[in-house]
Amino acid sequence: MTLTQEVATPAACDLQLRMSDLISALSLALDLTEGQPMGHAVKSCVLGMRMAEILKLSVETRSDLYYALLLKDAGCSSNAARMYEIFGGDERAAKKEVKTTDWSRVTFDGLEYLMRNVMPGRSRLDRVIAIAHIAINRKDQSTELFQLRCERGGQIAKKIGLSEATTKAIYSLDEHWDGKGFPHGIKEAEIPLLSRIMNLCQTLEVFAAVSGPQDAFQVIEERAGTWFDPELVAACRELEKDAALWELLETEDVRAKVIDIEPFGVFQYADDPRIDSICEAFADVIDVKSPYTHAHSKGVTAAAVAIASRLGLEKEIPVIRRAALLHDIGKLSVPNKILDKNGKLTAQEWEAMRLHPYYTQRILERISGFKHLAFIASTHHEKLDGSGYYRNLRATQLPLAARSITMADIYDALSAKRPYRDALPTEKVLEIISKEVPHALDESCFEALKAIAQSQAPVAGIP
Repeated sequence: MTLTQEVATPAACDLQLRMSDLISALSLALDLTEGQPMGHAVKSCVLGMRMAEILKLSVETRSDLYYALLLKDAGCSSNAARMYEIFGGDERAAKKEVKTTDWSRVTFDGLEYLMRNVMPGRSRLDRVIAIAHIAINRKDQSTELFQLRCERGGQIAKKIGLSEATTKAIYSLDEHWDGKGFPHGIKEAEIPLLSRIMNLCQTLEVFAAVSGPQDAFQVIEERAGTWFDPELVAACRELEKDAALWELLETEDVRAKVIDIEPFGVFQYADDPRIDSICEAFADVIDVKSPYTHAHSKGVTAAAVAIASRLGLEKEIPVIRRAALLHDIGKLSVPNKILDKNGKLTAQEWEAMRLHPYYTQRILERISGFKHLAFIASTHHEKLDGSGYYRNLRATQLPLAARSITMADIYDALSAKRPYRDALPTEKVLEIISKEVPHALDESCFEALKAIAQSQAPVAGIP
């Protein structure tokens, strides 16, 4: 059986999940990419559903809004590398401030935003030149960045199988009432209603988290007629005095609440094929963050499934496949200045990189039925001798399924181009890996990989 066949037709898991459970957990990874605390999208969704009540939206429209809010930042990783290229600093910090800084106008606040985020640590002359270049090209660069984000966000929603209304809402999230938003500068009623609600709610959540609800509503009022639909701003005033709502947003139960408030009567469920589609969609979100990992998750998946098949792990292949697709979801927490760095990482940078499997574990373990999958996915940098990370696990703690993903991850990483080296040929990759067998890497997984890589009929995912 070829690897292509293995990946295309995974065995059934007989697992059915509430879409609200799955998507709300995965939204935590999107928060990290946007520089927001985990839970930002979930809290924005709570606010959005309250707005839907106030506006008396239909159940179907509420459902469209519900998933649009959870996946509003689905395209956020697509412009990360380009944003780092333009700003020369932590793109997550720059992204975070986009939600709080009125960048639609040339203002002192806008200049301060550039001074904080453009080439920190570089010489004053370099920074002044870079800031001037960004200021001159602000409109074109902003359009480019938001176009990348909006198009990819819509594509992800469509791939997952969500409605056309949800897809359009995500695409137009960053348009402003006065026509000075992006990517197309549409204005007023041209902007989908759901997009207008989403922009209002996400901004309200961000400012409330930083300064409290009172200050947040002051900002909303100030931006009525520029960023926001004045009628929606008037409608949302009802939320300001809802003490129970703001108390909920401060509790640990907010994600459970979001699952509970999925519009009744249109609950969406994810069977095995849809779960696989969602995992594939989020693998795209992960891989597009850096030009050096544009096919990494799918490459690891292909290799891990092939190794598992040779080792007789057919029953575990569905879990291995999904874990491999999502193993690097925690890497969305790592800024591109680290991912794309052409040189040795500092101790602080290495610590940020070292923690990405921790975030993989935290995100995936929240999904019902994903506890084992979360563990398998988060162990992809662990070694049999305890020299791996982030938990320094040893052989007795690492099942064969986990070892197969570790082997596949190393193989794909060495076979791909990185900012500090070119892609290595298969023979060199196998030679490097062999030096860690069997003390650090599993011998049976290595023999399976070697047999696949050296076969006369190469298969997808194994160069």
